[in-house]
Formats: sequence, C-alpha cells, structure tokens
Amino acid sequence: MTGLKAGEAVKAYLTGLHERITLAVESLEGRRLRRDAWQRAEGGGGETRMLSDGGVFERAGVGFSHVRGEGLPASASQLRPQIAGAPFEAMGLSLVFHPCNPYAPTTHANLRFLTTSAPGQTATWWFGGGFDLTPYYPFDEDVLHWHRTARAACAPFGAGLYEKFKDACDRYFFLPHRNETRGVGGLFFDDLSEGGFERCFALLKSVGDHFLPAYLPILERRKDQPYGERQREFQLYRRGRYVEFNLIYDRGTLFGLQSRGRTESILMSLPPRVRWEYDWQPPAGSPEARLYEEFLAPRDYLVDLA
Repeated sequence: MTGLKAGEAVKAYLTGLHERITLAVESLEGRRLRRDAWQRAEGGGGETRMLSDGGVFERAGVGFSHVRGEGLPASASQLRPQIAGAPFEAMGLSLVFHPCNPYAPTTHANLRFLTTSAPGQTATWWFGGGFDLTPYYPFDEDVLHWHRTARAACAPFGAGLYEKFKDACDRYFFLPHRNETRGVGGLFFDDLSEGGFERCFALLKSVGDHFLPAYLPILERRKDQPYGERQREFQLYRRGRYVEFNLIYDRGTLFGLQSRGRTESILMSLPPRVRWEYDWQPPAGSPEARLYEEFLAPRDYLVDLA
C-alpha cells in the first residue's frame, strides 16, 4: 500500500483510536470531553478533545492532527538532513493524562506518520510514536504490568524490539539537567520505515491498541486511593519535571510550534497545576525518596520486579 491509500488507512486508524480513547475517558468521568476542531492557515487541521477538573483527571487531553506544509520543520529532519525544508504532510494522535490522585501516574502517548518529498528525490515516509508512564508514587505491580503490556505490543514483530524501543524511550525521556528519567519509560520509536509500510503500520497499530490495556488497569487501582496534602504537594512538585521536559526537549512540542500548529492544542500536555521548590530533597527513607532511588534511572523492570 502506497501513496494516497496509505495515508487514508493511517488516518482512518488514528481517528478511530482517537474516538476509542475519548470514549474511555468519558466513561470514567461520566461527562463529555470538550471538542475543538481547528484549521491551520498553511494547510490541514485537527481536533483537540479536552477535559479539566474531572473526578478522575485533573486534565485529560487527546488530539488528532493532519497538517501539510511547504517546509519541513528542523525538529522533524534531524535524522534526515537531506530533506530539511522539503514539502511535508504529517498526521498524528497525541495524548496526555494528568490524574487527580497523586498515586495514579501521568501518562503520555503519541503515534505519527510523516511523508515528504524533496525536489528530485523519491518520496520519503516514516512512522514514530510510543507511550510512557510517569508515576509519582510507583508501585511495583503497576510498573511491571506497564512494561509487560509494552513487550506484548512488540512481540509479534521480532525478538529484541521491545528492548530496542524501551532503551530509546529511556534515552529520549531523559532530563540531562536533572540527570534523571521523566518516569519509568515504556516505548519510543522514530524514523521507522524498515521492513516496508505494511509491517510498520501494523506495529504502529499494535502500540496504539495496547495503550488502554496498559494504562486503565493501573488507573483503576489508584484513582480512588486515599491521599493527603503531603502526597498532593509532592505530585505538584514532580509535575514540574514534566513541564521542564516538554518545554525544553520534547520534539513533538517543537514540531508543533515550528510548523505553526494550534498553540492551545500543542500545550495541552502541560498540567494545570504545578509547583517548584528551591533545592528540595526527599526525606531519607520516605516513599518520595524511593522514587528517586529506584525509578528515575533506566532499569530492566521485567527482570527486577518479576
């Protein structure tokens, strides 16, 4: 499958997943997400669906975009400098969920498809995406379930793929200025075209289809767990790391801004409430210290927590 039909197939899958995830959030909250359709002056548009101040989620945003442009942004051509500035078409689904309960982890997922053609060159396409988990109070069973589901998403596509994508996730979602990972990782891939369109598209769909099975059981276990002011304050403090990563390092944020996408949709990933403290350190032996000591550096969770 190539050309127009390929793009139509990817769009149909992503919009269908957009709807499935929306319905899952609405079922949990018992209310409808706000829907904002938008158009981009340079070509294309999308729809952002957002919920704030819910019973489960303080913010839940899931958006689909399909944009076109005459000049590929620099953030999308780092691995292929020969196509920098070429005409492009990009579509993707992106979501971030910030639960109310500090014991329930934040999560992010992204799936994207990009095509471009430079003058005198064959058209180029690739897939990217993945999902990752950012707990504030990690539970071993939750982290183990998350990574087992991530491994299951990759299993049909060859040995070692989960390990490759997990390593890429650990390296991508890393804050050099803090010397820590953003969370416990998951899957990340970019510039994926090896093996042909059908294989790559099937892999994208497998990752997308495994997101809700990876996250919802964790959320169900934690969303009603009792907590106090200490846990809430720590959640807000650690959310600061999420903001730092998204605004300094995240290529998706940069692509959206450089391609002149809708700013409100691009920045929907930011938590509505957050705090910073000067040189704060967790008390020794505390649950907060356990996050720092055991979960903010790459680990083989499938071995360590089994």
